[in-house]
Amino acid sequence: MLVANGLSIAIPLVVALLLAIPTKFDLGSWTKQLPHCIGAINMVTSAVLVIGWICIRVGNVAMHRSAMLTAFGLGAGFLVCYVLYHLTNPSTRFGGEGWIRAVYYFVLLSHILLSLVVLPLVLRALWFALLKRFDQHRRIAKFAYPIWLYVSITGVIAYWMISPYYQH
Repeated sequence: MLVANGLSIAIPLVVALLLAIPTKFDLGSWTKQLPHCIGAINMVTSAVLVIGWICIRVGNVAMHRSAMLTAFGLGAGFLVCYVLYHLTNPSTRFGGEGWIRAVYYFVLLSHILLSLVVLPLVLRALWFALLKRFDQHRRIAKFAYPIWLYVSITGVIAYWMISPYYQH
């Protein structure tokens, strides 16, 4: 549990620091494609989370485990891409105006805030599942799952909304 707590604090701090650094590193133009990878990862994660939920509902524990471990791995891949992108590129500003701007910032803000909430929940749910403490796993997963799915789906929506404004 100490590792889950540490990661739940360290990851958001590192991300916040990355967003704040004024001078970005030059790792090449390929890093400009990372937002597209991030959007794809969120889309696949959303699908895999739904598959994992369906599998556990029909009693296919092995497939549920595979789906959820895949979703967790995709989350790790997302984090690597996100860190690399923000280490090497300035943040992209949303260029929409009017009501769509309010919608975008609502989606983005709820996505960010709930990603902070879901991280420790997912880490604990995974930990309890690995320890075969399934009562505790289920108790946390009841809260973690819908938040994780929301964060994944809003990640896709935020990407879709801001993608016209990325510099190529």
